[in-house]
Amino acid sequence: MHRLILGVTLGLTFTATVAAAPQGMPPPAECPRGVTAVTERFIDADCADCWTRQSLPPAASAHWVLDWIVPSARGDDAPLAPAATREAADRIGRIGERVWTSEGLGTWRTPLRAGASPSLSVASGPAWHGYLALQVDSRGPWPRGASVWLALVEAVPEGTDGTPVARRLVRAVAGPLDLAQLANGRTVRDLRALRWPETAQPARLRATAWIETADGRIVAMAAERCPWRPRR
Repeated sequence: MHRLILGVTLGLTFTATVAAAPQGMPPPAECPRGVTAVTERFIDADCADCWTRQSLPPAASAHWVLDWIVPSARGDDAPLAPAATREAADRIGRIGERVWTSEGLGTWRTPLRAGASPSLSVASGPAWHGYLALQVDSRGPWPRGASVWLALVEAVPEGTDGTPVARRLVRAVAGPLDLAQLANGRTVRDLRALRWPETAQPARLRATAWIETADGRIVAMAAERCPWRPRR
């Protein structure tokens, strides 16, 4: 099925029309401006209260935000298991267990500083049978060993689904994309199809991409209609 989706997508040009959000999707949030950071918030799937109470301070408006639900030892019996992803545990594995700030909760903040030339953008094609086609374009040079990651991120508004703060919940991830060309400054393009989980609301999904160094540090992030560009 992935191959069929990508075969259709490859025949399309990612113009503004193709990259448009699925029908019914609200306009994207304003893109972070200036020197930004990535704030990643982690919740153990066994801690239902961690989702419904404002235990962590909201991220600054100039920050990119990723919310991760981490699988627990209880597996599918954990209260937040339907939103947990294996990639959340993998992400902690790359940056270390030091993200946990209290029982069931964690946060990790990475400053972003654009260099002289790198850029990153991501777009999505039409939804098809539970899949969304994503295209990422990147131009380096990036640090040696850097990788590209793609994700479907669900924008959960403040006061909905039991959360007191707005969230950007990671629902599906593709990566690392092994793009050795990142180190030599050439433009790199990759196409993937990601399936969203049944518990996600497709109208709230956003295509998101980031560049990650070999030690797990995020050095650039982009979302649909919010490209990462070098500082002028």
